[in-house]
Order: sequence, then structure tokens, then C-alpha cells
Amino acid sequence: MPAPGRQIALADLDLAQFIRAGDSIVWGQSAAEPLSLMQAYVAQRHRFARTCVFLGIGGSATLQPEHADAIDMTGYAAGGSHRTLGMAGVLDPVPCHYSQIPLLIASRSIAVDVVFVQVSPPNDAGECSLGLAHDYMAAAMRSARCVIAEVNVDVPWVHGATLRLDKVDAWVQSDQPVVDVPAGKSGDAETAIARHIASRIEDGATLQLGIGNLPDAVLQALHGHRNLGLHSGTIGDRVADLAEAGVITNTHKGIDAGVSVTGLLMGTARTRRWAHRNPALRIASTDYTHSARVLGQINKLVAINAAIEVDLTGQINAEVVAGQYLGAVGGAMDFLRAAAISPGGLPIVALPATARGQSRIVARLSGPVSTPRADAGLIVTEHGVADLRGLSLSGRMQAMLAIAAPEHRDTLSASARQYFA
Repeated sequence: MPAPGRQIALADLDLAQFIRAGDSIVWGQSAAEPLSLMQAYVAQRHRFARTCVFLGIGGSATLQPEHADAIDMTGYAAGGSHRTLGMAGVLDPVPCHYSQIPLLIASRSIAVDVVFVQVSPPNDAGECSLGLAHDYMAAAMRSARCVIAEVNVDVPWVHGATLRLDKVDAWVQSDQPVVDVPAGKSGDAETAIARHIASRIEDGATLQLGIGNLPDAVLQALHGHRNLGLHSGTIGDRVADLAEAGVITNTHKGIDAGVSVTGLLMGTARTRRWAHRNPALRIASTDYTHSARVLGQINKLVAINAAIEVDLTGQINAEVVAGQYLGAVGGAMDFLRAAAISPGGLPIVALPATARGQSRIVARLSGPVSTPRADAGLIVTEHGVADLRGLSLSGRMQAMLAIAAPEHRDTLSASARQYFA
């Protein structure tokens, strides 16, 4: 094995010097994918016999189903480009709360032998920033036998997590553009849902945002608000817009005054420019961003998450579509529970009422219960808001029918009578 801290040219990178047969490998997710290291690993995969990767949200199309000929693929999510792996049946999901991943890694319930981490160029003190993802990467590096860094000038230097190149086993220089994750586009349904949600959010509230078009639409609808805070697992371009517009100030959140906190940056060059050396932004590990102890200190926490389907009693499926694993348990329950007990908080799950002509408000879920009905709060579609807090089963059914698509309400009502007869 080369001496620690040695730079290796990509053309000379021989991963067999670092990876052993049977090793489990972790790399950053979404925009934090170290593309050059991933590409080398895929190209050289037959040199290690079988190895395993633990995946998060996919950013690039580097990993494909045919690579299962030498790679076992597990992960907490089948999101982003990894939906292809889920649909092909080669991704074996680990159904865990996002907040538990660092603990599962530390206990080796999720094994980590080798880490590929993408970092910024070093600052004057010789410290690189993890830049686009802290989340569970620090926990993975602490547990790994070997850490290989990919230094990319496109990665911003973001406060919260640093790494010195003389402390890693090897590093490479890459000039590949970082994966862009553009803000979602809003249709009529998303715009209507965003208006419903924005009307419920008070000035001074602190936001947590899930992934997808709906959270982005909500952020666009908040430009008239004031003194909002941000404590979220992920952020992107719409957060940068609100921060630079003076809407997000973090002055009333209760902790981390004046600072937006996130674990993962999922945006474009617009987000990266805003994030670079920004003292009003900090990346943090999952055991801080999703910690019940931390979340309990936040004022007016508004958790906004999406779902695949919700039944008439408030049970939420965020994992499976038509028998295929395409989502994740994720961090929704951590934030929904925290928002439910936060003074002035709002636990919100939002979804369009239909998809491809089928109702997403259902009498019976077609997949697992990702969030139980006891943790459901406000369910929002383009047809309105169903506030399920404190409602009986019959009250919930009536509230949910009122936000279902009108053309599906009679069928849903009849199915509900049979289901609960």
C-alpha cells in the first residue's frame, strides 16, 4: 500500500492496492459523489472478486445494474439515479431511519472498510472541506480501514467538517464537474400545494425540507415571509435564493443563531457559490441534523416531507411504488415527531392527489408503513389540508376524503366502509 497522504495520478490509480475481496465501500451521495474514484472502481471491479457498496441518493449514472456482476449493492435509499438499481432488483435496501446510520456504522451493523470522499482544495491552513456532504461520511471515515480522497476545485469550502490530506491513505486530483441537482419544476398541483403550506407557516419558523419538486415549490412560495430559519438534512438552490433575499436569517430558531445547518448540499453552481466560505452556513453530521435532542431545542419547527401514498387513516408509504423499492424511510419520522412537539411547529406531509390517473390517497397502502398514523400531522394535496392531529379514525377518513381528487372520493369512501366494517 502506498504511504499515507500520497497523491496518485488518476491514470496510475490501482485500487487493488487498497481494496480487498469482500470489502464494503461507502462514498458520498448525490452532489457529493466522487466521480473519478467511482468510475475507477467500476472499471476495476473484477480485480477485487466481490465487494459491496452502501449507497445513498444517486447523483450520477456511474453505477448500473450490470455492475452487479461483481458488486453487491445495499443502501438506505433508492433515490435519484439509484432508482434504476431499485427497479432492476439489484439494490438490497436497508430500511432504517437516516438518523441511525452513524450508529449502525459505528457498531459495524453497516460495515465500512473503504471510504471514497470528495473534498474541496485545502485552505491556507491545509484543511480541505467535506463541502457538499457531512451526513454519515465522518462516521464512515472513523470506521474505515482506508480512506481515499478526491480533491475537486468545484467543491466549495463549507464550514463544519474538514480533512487534512496527510491523514488519508491516498488522494487524487479531479477536474470533473460536480454533479448538479437542479431545483424541481412546479406544475399546477405543486404550486397549489405550496400555497396551502406557505399560508400555514409563520414568520420566524424554522424549516426542514425533504427532497423533490414539492419542497422546492414551497420555498418559492415563501419569499414574502420574514426571519425564517433552516435546519434540514438537505438544501439546494431555493434555499440559497431565500437566504440571499434576506428571508432566511436564522434569528429565531433557538439554536445555531444566524446559521443555516444541513447535512447535504444538493444544488447547482448557484448553491455552491453561495455556500463557499459562507459563515452563515454549516454542514453537520446526521447525528446532529436529525438528533431528537437537537431538534427539541428548535422553535416553530416546520417539517415538510413528501410521500408516495397516504391512506385514509394517515399511514404513509414513502418507499415502494408498484412493488418496486424507489424511496426511503429517510429522516421524515425524526422531523415529523420533532415538529409535532415543537411549540408552533407543523409536521407536514405533502403529495399531489393523483399520479398517472391513480389516487395517491388510498384506502389501503400498496407498500410498507414508512410513517405510522400516530405520527401523521398535516397531510396536504392541491385540494386542501387535512389536519389529522387529535382526530379519531372516522374523523381522519372524512378529512382525508376532502383532500382526495374529487373523481376518486366515492370509490375511496366505499372502499373505506368495506375496509373498516
